Amino acid sequence: MFRQSKTFLSKLRCLSVLQRPKSISAAERALQYVVGQKIHGFTVREVTPVPDLFLTAVKLDHDVTGAQYLHAARDDSNNLFSVQFRTTPMDNTGVPHILEHTVLCGSQRFPCRDPFFKMLNRSLSTFMNAFTASDYTMYPFSTQNAKDFQNLLSVYLDAVFFPSLRELDFWQEGWRLENENPTDPSSPLMFKGVVFNEMKGVFSDNERVYAQHLQNKLLPDHTYSVVSGGEPLAITDLTWEQLKHFHATHYHPSNARFFTYGDLPLEQHLKQIEEEALCKFQRTDPDTAVPAQTLWDKPREDHVTCSLDPLAPDPTKQNTLCVSYLLGDITDTFEAFTLSLLSSLMISGPNSPFYKALIEPKIGTDFSSVVGYDGSTKQASFSVGLQGMAEENIEKVKCIISQTIDDIIATGFEEERIEALLHKIEIQMKHQSTSFGLALASYIASCWNHDGDPVQLLKISENVARFRQCLQENPRYIQDKVQHYFKENTHQLTLSMSPDEQYVEKQSNAEQDKLQQKIQALSDAARIDIYEKGLQLLSEQCKTQDASCLPALKVSDIEPTIPRTPVQMGAAGGVPVQYCEQPTNGMVYFRAMCNLNTLPEDLKIYVPLFCSVITKLGCGEFDYRQQAQQMELKTGGMSVTPQIISDTADLDLYEQGILLTSACLERNLPDMFHLWSDLFNSPHFDDEERLRVLVMMSAQELSNGISYSGHVYAMTRAARSLTPAADLQETFGGMDQVKFMKRMAEMTDLTSILRKLPRIKRHLFNPDNMRCAVNATPQKMEDTAVEVERFMGNITSLRKERKPVRPVIVERPLDPRAPSGSAASRKLVSEARFKPCQMKTYFELPYPVNFVSECVRTVPFTHEDYASLCILGRMMTAKFLHGEIREKGGAYGGGARMGGNGLFSFYSYRDPNCSQTLAAFRSGVEWARDGRFTQQDVDEAKLSVFSAVDAPIAPSEKGLGLFLNGVSDELKQAHRERLFAVTHKNLIDVAGRYLGIGQRTCGVAVLGPKNENIKKDPSWIVK
Repeated sequence: MFRQSKTFLSKLRCLSVLQRPKSISAAERALQYVVGQKIHGFTVREVTPVPDLFLTAVKLDHDVTGAQYLHAARDDSNNLFSVQFRTTPMDNTGVPHILEHTVLCGSQRFPCRDPFFKMLNRSLSTFMNAFTASDYTMYPFSTQNAKDFQNLLSVYLDAVFFPSLRELDFWQEGWRLENENPTDPSSPLMFKGVVFNEMKGVFSDNERVYAQHLQNKLLPDHTYSVVSGGEPLAITDLTWEQLKHFHATHYHPSNARFFTYGDLPLEQHLKQIEEEALCKFQRTDPDTAVPAQTLWDKPREDHVTCSLDPLAPDPTKQNTLCVSYLLGDITDTFEAFTLSLLSSLMISGPNSPFYKALIEPKIGTDFSSVVGYDGSTKQASFSVGLQGMAEENIEKVKCIISQTIDDIIATGFEEERIEALLHKIEIQMKHQSTSFGLALASYIASCWNHDGDPVQLLKISENVARFRQCLQENPRYIQDKVQHYFKENTHQLTLSMSPDEQYVEKQSNAEQDKLQQKIQALSDAARIDIYEKGLQLLSEQCKTQDASCLPALKVSDIEPTIPRTPVQMGAAGGVPVQYCEQPTNGMVYFRAMCNLNTLPEDLKIYVPLFCSVITKLGCGEFDYRQQAQQMELKTGGMSVTPQIISDTADLDLYEQGILLTSACLERNLPDMFHLWSDLFNSPHFDDEERLRVLVMMSAQELSNGISYSGHVYAMTRAARSLTPAADLQETFGGMDQVKFMKRMAEMTDLTSILRKLPRIKRHLFNPDNMRCAVNATPQKMEDTAVEVERFMGNITSLRKERKPVRPVIVERPLDPRAPSGSAASRKLVSEARFKPCQMKTYFELPYPVNFVSECVRTVPFTHEDYASLCILGRMMTAKFLHGEIREKGGAYGGGARMGGNGLFSFYSYRDPNCSQTLAAFRSGVEWARDGRFTQQDVDEAKLSVFSAVDAPIAPSEKGLGLFLNGVSDELKQAHRERLFAVTHKNLIDVAGRYLGIGQRTCGVAVLGPKNENIKKDPSWIVK
């Protein structure tokens, strides 16, 4: 996977997790290590308690190789391992990215093809992946099972240190010349390869094109001047020998950093790593250090082009401009912390100076795709600019950026803004995440990669205290930083980007030119060799693989029963409330589900817009700036999102509504509910200019997201004709919504839209249509109940305005033991006019790759066949579709899955082959119907399904399945028992009964490049 960078604050969001009470905690045990202590070939260098994050950090070095090791001991059963290498390519061939793929294709101890993907189905991992960043490659996994941890560690260690690196794997994963039809030597030669196609997909995204150019041009002296993921045409210059050489020089323990996290004993990890890997190496001196960029003596400007975006909010305004400043070394952790905070003060939210100066004048649609602080390179950077702007405004935007920096230096920031940001950090430290280990590994990766101190990064409270002290000692502390890093900084790049109508054609022509160069250089013998190697690769891909060398858990290792989550059902002001006592670390989590059963049909398309703007327009005595400030000062965020939830027992019933979500520190509970009361009672719907800003930003965000999440849009569209819930989902979150928001962004007058918002609010923010859920500590639950009661008392006057426009069809009690018709129920609706039907839709988009999906209507969650379809989806993905779509077809990904909405979905991602993939979906069904799989395949699929079913749940999320979906512990346990009981025969049966030709009602969708075959086929709807 080619990795995008993250900001400091976005990484910090995940940094907390549930502590499990024990007689002696993992953090306390780790404090017993002593500096200088020798453990299995390692020496302890530092033992540091980090009370902010309830962990103890233990730093070690490997005595022989010098490998660095950090262990974060914490009471978390979701243990994580990661090893990262500093990988610093000096060309655009994508060698670290292709190597990341290829090392996972087999190793000395595990010589079967593709052990990484096979282990996905032989373990209960909660996470398995690998990432290629600009200057490092990371291999992390996590699991809650101790035996599984050891199994995965063996596979990962052997993969990275002793990979097979077979030439066939390089061809498959990297690139190759091959006949279009490998079995027909007369078919034309073409470029193939998983990474080749992945990067074509990556660079079909204009935001990624811009971000890559910006980094390359801001840091042109060394490794950051190239594309570590690979520039598609340069990928075709990489040789197998170069790949093996890069591994030999970069994947050595002397260039490695090991990280483990959780409650498993450190000694066992060290013993296994030493015995299975490190004991076989001696120290080397890898020359991988990244030198500091030579600073410029004057600013520079540059320009790049991109493709036209047919879904842009304004087709005539597709220019981007950004100014980027090179900052200090990221290993100065306090300076990096300060600059990250400064970045947030400058650009985050409607109170920030750059938001006021750039976004609100509506010169562009949104900030540029690269914005704010970026600490992913050795020297950090800060960028600010606009996208979706007219070319004639480029000079104006440059002047605004310069003037805004002058204004910040002159006036600084209000104290309340700074306090709001520091409160946000406090919230992020207290919020408990189930993926803490992974977030931690990601958070420290860049700094540690350049020999910074990863432990110092974790001392967040120390940094906050020091920041406050600096402000106290020098009231102009922040302004001085702005003066130094922005006003006086000559290492700044102004990069503009504009669309070129011929861009896609030029890219295609360049690929054809490169292909012809390669072909013309071939001798007759070389052509024959290519054909024979293509047959050899196809033969390897078609072989049944013996995976017996790989370690595996057994189905018997899975817990037979689930832990119960006790909840109490109550009421406040007549509104049902679910209370769930959890160790939430001083946080209170509030949710409210409001159904939209009374909403007139013509207003439904506006619900996503209503949800996105309702918390951003102002309410009560606060204008939208003051509202944003109060939300940051008093809450961890307040959001409203559309919800469409299929019934667990009937595919034609569903719940439609919106979900209100917020969290706060216990001390701010009254303030949080006061903000909700103001939103219910007196939201502001009188500022058309503010609405226009929000509409433009939303339309731009939707347009930008398609090239990254195209498979999701394809699945959403393919499903729309199969159930009424899926039809509404397309309206709320599919291509229909993207195009609707584009039309709205093009409107010159939004007053008619503004008038619709209070009508929608009257239907949705109505206590008669509402139920609530609260997760808090037992000590705070009584106070929380009082505040919920007060909140309901403040909004009950809204009840008198409602008359349903359609009847409720059925009520499902949330508590299965409660009588039907009780207050705590989900009010489900049906569409009498809806009839499931076949539908095939094609969206022509300027991408070089496809996103393909086929969806089939099957059965709901409580049906006896649902479990079999879940297992079937995982098994088909691992045992058939992965080979057909990724290995043979060259797509980045593809597979099948059973959804909670009762739809069985096939999909592919960044896929060069549309019709071949659709044929693979059908072949997969025939493969399953013919029973061409073993009991071992079934058991592995069960393990894979259970790894998702048993994924850890954060305290803030406990009880949410019951509250939202009506899925009680009893229903979960029944589903679990059905999963255990699935047999070989069951899978053949459901494949034929639901997925067989003539048996199914299905929808198909393709998003991708021009396809004349589809256009000529009258069975397709072309958009």
